Amino acid sequence: MAAELDFSPPEIPEPTFMENVLRYGLFFGAIFQLICVLAIILPVSKSHKTDSDSFEPKNPETVKKPKAAAPQISKKPKKETKKKR
Repeated sequence: MAAELDFSPPEIPEPTFMENVLRYGLFFGAIFQLICVLAIILPVSKSHKTDSDSFEPKNPETVKKPKAAAPQISKKPKKETKKKR
């Protein structure tokens, strides 16, 4: 009875090219997601120059004021015509 049992490893076919692409693509995607999550969680130190510039008062000439929406000149007014019945 012991001679009838076969304990050899099962035959596993070699992975195809598309299976390898899928496998390594999933690994790459997982690593990319981890990097993105860590970039959100971990604070990034800013340079001293940008911090000091943001606290300086700005001259009124350098501060741009939002402009009011200018009417578009290129549009022609529609002609009002009566509907013919």
